[in-house]
Amino acid sequence: MPPRWSRIPDRKDPDFRRLDDRMTFATHVALFTACNSGVWFFRIIQQQDWVWSVWMTGVWAASLVAHALYIFAIADYSEPTPVTTAATGFKPKEKPEKSTKRSPKL
Repeated sequence: MPPRWSRIPDRKDPDFRRLDDRMTFATHVALFTACNSGVWFFRIIQQQDWVWSVWMTGVWAASLVAHALYIFAIADYSEPTPVTTAATGFKPKEKPEKSTKRSPKL
């Protein structure tokens, strides 16, 4: 049963981001498990010496560990800080207004 969200889903909401990232990680784990179990099943049944299957499992497992490390240790789910639009440097030069009056010719 899919999880229910009590409010409008928004990536700016830290709770929703945390839930979304963990569901994405769960999908990554499920795909890793399904694909690798299939590869290793056929490797064992056919008694093949597929070197690529070891490399595929190792690289994918390393990326899975990196994904887990990011989700559970590095990711910051605090409220985003609002971006200020106040100027922090020099004020841009203002262009002088052009006069509509003509200067008299002498």
